Amino acid sequence: MHLHLRTTTLSLSVCALAAGLLTAGPPSIADPGPGAPPATRAEAPALRVRTVVRGLEHPWDVQQAAGGRLVVSERDRARISVVRNGKRRTLADLSRLVWVSGETGLLSLAVDRDRRQVWACHGATTRSGPEVRVTRWRVDRRWRSLSGRRTMLSGLPATSGRHGGCRLLLERRGPGLVVGTGDAAVGSNPRDLDSFGGKVLRINRRTGTPMADNPFAGATGSRRYVWTYGHRNVQGLAERADGSLWSVEHGSFRDDEVNRLVPGGDYGWNPVPGYDESVPMTDQSLPGEQQDAVWSSGTPTIATSGAAWVRGTQWGRLEGTLAVAALKGSEVLFLRFDARGDLVSVARPPALARFGRLRSITSARDGDLLLTTDNGTGDRVLRVSPR
Repeated sequence: MHLHLRTTTLSLSVCALAAGLLTAGPPSIADPGPGAPPATRAEAPALRVRTVVRGLEHPWDVQQAAGGRLVVSERDRARISVVRNGKRRTLADLSRLVWVSGETGLLSLAVDRDRRQVWACHGATTRSGPEVRVTRWRVDRRWRSLSGRRTMLSGLPATSGRHGGCRLLLERRGPGLVVGTGDAAVGSNPRDLDSFGGKVLRINRRTGTPMADNPFAGATGSRRYVWTYGHRNVQGLAERADGSLWSVEHGSFRDDEVNRLVPGGDYGWNPVPGYDESVPMTDQSLPGEQQDAVWSSGTPTIATSGAAWVRGTQWGRLEGTLAVAALKGSEVLFLRFDARGDLVSVARPPALARFGRLRSITSARDGDLLLTTDNGTGDRVLRVSPR
């Protein structure tokens, strides 16, 4: 399946208000250009941006828990925090458990509010060297401590810590836990079905076993866990309302990608021999069929990261778009796709381009978007809503 790109830029006017609160003026929808469907003249909402908590360091993920709590991971501190009413407290200091090096440390979180369970993807040390793994804990009723630690998936490759990206996503229906991984900067990993590197994996979040409907579930070895392969460094995962899974990944010097995931699909990253980053992100000269990206950055990259689908009629023309955070680009892209997965338009609100590097983006229960900055010091969690 080869999906072709149509790119449109949307303009937004912005005015800044008091510290901690920014408002974007009403953004109009630009003409999508030749070959694209005509755009309506309806306006998207102005945006309100509030700081939820400050004083963080490389926060990698934010997830909503019960009772209005937010759960936040910090990569290098290896700390999980609970934030409520603007106040942060430490839920767990995992510095003795987590291996931290370069891009690897305490990474993505997943939270089951009803069962009071937390999953984390993180670096770990073994006798044979470092790896990345997925661990699960139970949480007490007051969200003050973790217990019952269980390793759900281990053996994700790690080298120096480069390309250790690991994103988690709880599927809305059934027991699936989706795990997006980096290739650990080893060229042979992405297309090796028995390596967990450069993959999107699916496991049963209760048992840690491969999901029975995985495309290679009837095989032996690690490939039973594989949903898609041929990825470079998966940074974001999102499930659309129709149940389809989408990934966001870092490109090399070109082509950050958003991919619609096809079970068993090959996404074409094959930087061999060695680690040859001059090859295309999706190399169509490889044997078999490779899946084209539904959006790519071209050159230069903007380091796309976390992603979430925008929910709620309050978002107006932005409802149903995929919001994608960018690190190097220091912005949020709102990408609209049609039902087939073809790109229709792109909005880049200037109100969200004032906070530096943006790592993760999560849809809160009320439809607001939660973002983490990743500038290294003085980082924060932001809450974005329509005015």
